[in-house]
Amino acid sequence: MPQTVLLAEDDRAIRHALERALTLEGYEVTAVADGVEALAHAHRTSPDVLVLDVMMPGIDGLQVCRVLRAEGDRTPILMLTALVETADRIAGLDAGADDYVVKPFDVEEVFARLRALLRRTLPVTTGGGSGGGGGVAAEPGREPQVSDRQVEAAGLRMDLQARRAWRGKRELELTRTEFELLELLARNAGIVLDHSTIYDRIWGYDFGPGSKNLAVYVGYLRRKLDEPGAPQLIHTVRGVGYVLRED
Repeated sequence: MPQTVLLAEDDRAIRHALERALTLEGYEVTAVADGVEALAHAHRTSPDVLVLDVMMPGIDGLQVCRVLRAEGDRTPILMLTALVETADRIAGLDAGADDYVVKPFDVEEVFARLRALLRRTLPVTTGGGSGGGGGVAAEPGREPQVSDRQVEAAGLRMDLQARRAWRGKRELELTRTEFELLELLARNAGIVLDHSTIYDRIWGYDFGPGSKNLAVYVGYLRRKLDEPGAPQLIHTVRGVGYVLRED
């Protein structure tokens, strides 16, 4: 069965072009022109993924996202936005979106981000196998406890099947992409993961050194994890990448 995409975009040219490209890529696409139609179709059909334009008349993409998340709908959402400021992107993530693409975009970038949203994140292999090279030397500390259902590391606990996470007793409200990023870091606690490895595992594509996408997600995840008086968990290793550890 083809995976289903609900596309909401008020610009007719962009909507038709993206609908055709997604269809040729093998997706089953429902394309609508505004947020009201998007909500109606989402409630009726339960698509595999939503692609929402931020700026639409009436109910915009952010409002659609907020309504679905408030209803408990965790369907992955990719936002299309012409807004390039970090604060605008954070607003989309805060509404519950999982990822975003800035207009004008390359359709291959949209495909890459959709593939990432529709697949489960795999752990990095840090031994001598095919996954080697994704991390650098492990730092001392308690080894993460990993099973098919749970990951525990640095005071974090993640239920992989329920897609829930806690720091201590406090449950974290995470988007799909935030959860996958945290899972990747927790599975490899104490190991510095480089930027390209994280991009490959989370988005399926390395957007290059000029991209701010990863930094935005790490910053947003930090704000959800950090607690007054508690150690910071996600650390930046300048020029390399990020590591999860409890100092």
